[in-house]
Amino acid sequence: MTVHNFFREVECKTLDGTTISAWLYEVPGPAPAIIMSHGFNCVKEMALPEVAEGFHSLGYNVLFYDARSVGASSGKPRNLIDPLQMAEDLSDIYTYVSRLPSVDSSKIILWGLSVGAVISASCAAVDHRPKAIVMVCPLFTFDLPHKRDTAFSQIIRDRVSQLRGNPPHEITPFNARGENILGMAGSGGPGGHESYAFMKLAKDKGAAGFRDKTALQTYHKLAYFRPAEYVDMIKSPVLMVVPELDLISKPEEQKAAFERIKAPGSKCHVAVGKGHMSVATGESGAELVRVTDNFIRGVLKQ
Repeated sequence: MTVHNFFREVECKTLDGTTISAWLYEVPGPAPAIIMSHGFNCVKEMALPEVAEGFHSLGYNVLFYDARSVGASSGKPRNLIDPLQMAEDLSDIYTYVSRLPSVDSSKIILWGLSVGAVISASCAAVDHRPKAIVMVCPLFTFDLPHKRDTAFSQIIRDRVSQLRGNPPHEITPFNARGENILGMAGSGGPGGHESYAFMKLAKDKGAAGFRDKTALQTYHKLAYFRPAEYVDMIKSPVLMVVPELDLISKPEEQKAAFERIKAPGSKCHVAVGKGHMSVATGESGAELVRVTDNFIRGVLKQ
């Protein structure tokens, strides 16, 4: 797959006035639309433009955005990943897309990768407007018990420090040992090393707007986040794509979450031989587009 940049840059506002920056790929309409939510702390320039263009080539409008406080979107502190707030934002992004002249407002799909997948699911648990939800390698576990006490102490010290007028503390999501402060995403093992390498590559390549930093209070937000508990509230069909060799989000956790989904027409697709990062890139990305398209077309026929 080759990227040709058939998009225009757009902005929309959330309820609290945050500006969301996005790429809009348009087709003659009214036509279905896919709203793409990226992974943890990722910007739209990283990894997924080929997937967006793949959907566009099949006749979909596509909106691919930077989450609040990330990349070209506004919001402070910078790189504060607040998944429940981002799920609320996604409802406002949906409203923006539904009003575009090229979009059939009855045929809008939420598509998310990794953390973006569970943000999409959390949005759809309350906002029942989406026609379908696609969750690719969703991440459901954000902390490990042995990491909690030390991490929580640091988080509270930072809150106290900010109340004294100091700036928010920032940390890298993964260090060179593949470790994360809360133990998320395969921390300290092969998955953590994979995450570190992915972030380092984005930094080294100079992906526009990418910062290999997160606000420490991100992990306060994640400590409360339990997305697997919301999936049974989703009313629209869900496609969950589970990479067979995922080292960042355990395949058995993804499958267990899928079993909680009650929405008729939902499907679980195992991407054989694929990992968390490889499932959406290169030829695997092209296959992911085909699987997603087949699912969406089946839903739209109902």
